[in-house]
Amino acid sequence: MRTWLKRVAWLRWPAAVALLVALALHEGIADAFTLIGRTGPVLVWLVPLHALPLLLDARAWQLLLDKCIGLPALWWIAVVREAVGRLLPVLGIGGELAGIRLGTRYTPDVSRMSASVIVEMLVTIAVQYALAILGLLLLRFHASDARGIGDMIGAGLIASLPVCIAAFVVAHRGAPFHRLEAIARRWLDPAHALAARLDGKRLDRDIRALLRRTPLLARAFAWQFAGYVLGAVEVYAAFAMLGHPVSVAGAIAIESLTQAVRNAVFIAPAGLGVQEATIVAIASAFGVEREAALSFALLRRMREFAWGGIAIVLLRAVEPKRARVLTRESG
Repeated sequence: MRTWLKRVAWLRWPAAVALLVALALHEGIADAFTLIGRTGPVLVWLVPLHALPLLLDARAWQLLLDKCIGLPALWWIAVVREAVGRLLPVLGIGGELAGIRLGTRYTPDVSRMSASVIVEMLVTIAVQYALAILGLLLLRFHASDARGIGDMIGAGLIASLPVCIAAFVVAHRGAPFHRLEAIARRWLDPAHALAARLDGKRLDRDIRALLRRTPLLARAFAWQFAGYVLGAVEVYAAFAMLGHPVSVAGAIAIESLTQAVRNAVFIAPAGLGVQEATIVAIASAFGVEREAALSFALLRRMREFAWGGIAIVLLRAVEPKRARVLTRESG
């Protein structure tokens, strides 16, 4: 099974790269790079801006862990989780596995750490839906021409909603990890340190306990939601630097809908092509020239590689053995 998943993971890359190349050629990548070059080094300020949304996301995770780990440590792990999830060829779970492994360095309770990550993923799903609805409303009332892209995203949300509801119901009332424990042990290898500490029955119990704490989930939701909305600062600042300003409503819609589409089409490795196409389509609906929209899409990709590259390099320098394990397990 693991071999099959690896093959699927690698086969996605040619299709994603082809989509990205086709989009770049169609929209005029040379003009986009010219605009970036003309704007100059001021664009480097977009890189540190991403630290703020990650900090709010780490705060939401800290709440789910009852603050048993300090915020700086969780922020660092969040950076690595994002790097692994976005830059390595995994099926959307590598970052979470990395977070669990790194988190156990600060607390030996694997079940509690795993439960917090799984519940955080469920909270993220809810946040993504709320953001998508907000983005669609902004698209509907503030964009000049958004009927096509808005209808497409709305249809996708409706189609995926039953699956997401089922995930919440199963996590809250079922015992999925107890049933999957034997499969996980075979997949990870019985000698694997993490597999040796797996307890599916307790993990299900810890997840249900967290899901029953509604006020806690609401606070985690609020912190995550605020983090994603804060990510719109990068959108607003980038277009202003490029000389093609966008409204606050437009910046929030671009950020929220891009995140929603990227997470929905998780099969695309690193969101290649999908993220860029979404940015161009939504930004164009708000009156941004497609050249500037593609420039921002390329800048965001550069920022992702900058953050991800720094995180992985530092992880290898600080914890070389752990970094090799994470890379091997993720890809």
